[in-house]
Amino acid sequence: MSVIRLGQVDYLNCLPVYHALETGALPSNVSLIRGVPTFLNRRFLQGELEVTPISSIEYARNPGCCLVVPNLSVSSDGRVGSIFLFSKVPVTELDGGRICLTGASATSVVLLQILLKYYYQVDVEYDMGTAELEVMLMNHDAALLIGDQALTTDHRLRSSEGLYITDLGEAWKAWTGERMVYALWVIRRYFADQDPKSTGELVRLLDTARRMGVECADEILEAGCLRTGLPTAVLREYFTLIRYDLDRDYQQGLLRFYDYAYKAGLLEERVRLNFWSER
Repeated sequence: MSVIRLGQVDYLNCLPVYHALETGALPSNVSLIRGVPTFLNRRFLQGELEVTPISSIEYARNPGCCLVVPNLSVSSDGRVGSIFLFSKVPVTELDGGRICLTGASATSVVLLQILLKYYYQVDVEYDMGTAELEVMLMNHDAALLIGDQALTTDHRLRSSEGLYITDLGEAWKAWTGERMVYALWVIRRYFADQDPKSTGELVRLLDTARRMGVECADEILEAGCLRTGLPTAVLREYFTLIRYDLDRDYQQGLLRFYDYAYKAGLLEERVRLNFWSER
């Protein structure tokens, strides 16, 4: 297999998929490109990555240029543990308020907008800001954090008073009853057409890496503790929340999310999932 540029979301939630590749336990000829979701979205859409996890909303905005890797996503069935709205008042009292958004994620921003509009039924103003909670809340009523920073901030604040913490995955499940898909692995359509052999090898590599990640859960917990400084018990619970499935139930939840994004004017058209398959 020729060298392939493979995106890697630089958050703990992708560690089980990439651990075997990072450690060399699973030899490969891929070049890992790390970054936050929006960085990888941009690199992929500019043609600088062949395969990457992409924010699920960005797939819906650019379905023509890519194919979805089957059976792989970053998802949750309820609580997600690393996508939080931190607010000074209960969410239902945010009407007329201002919310500071993170620029690191596209899907989480759209999910928040959908939840506030249709579930909580509050009208707010949005601003983009630096991903430091204390700074974000200086001039805003609430702030959205994602990824490792959200996870560590939530752990730090759980025993304190004064802020309300809303897990967006939990809110989505309570409202719709559906699972939520935050990211998909996608392949550039041009690459898949030009090099189907390497594409197939990489899809199988990712599947093997994911299965190996399940088998070395203790190693991944240790790596997560070293990276974040969080207790093992916290990370063990977190990894039970993150799912990597993309079966019919998860696809149904994703399409429901797309329907609401379209209804809210956050997507120009409805989309369907176009999966890569062996020829």
